[in-house]
Amino acid sequence: MKDLIWLIIVILIIGWAIGYFAFGEAVGNLIHILLVLAVIGILYRLATGRRP
Repeated sequence: MKDLIWLIIVILIIGWAIGYFAFGEAVGNLIHILLVLAVIGILYRLATGRRP
């Protein structure tokens, strides 16, 4: 389960980067939602104190 969270975080960050650099204004808010979800995932991992 712990590896699944990291996988989701990485996918969200990659999706954000691709959306930001490839599509720019076309997807606008979706890019930022992906980034926020990735940051929330990272903070969750840090708050629970789990180590990979």
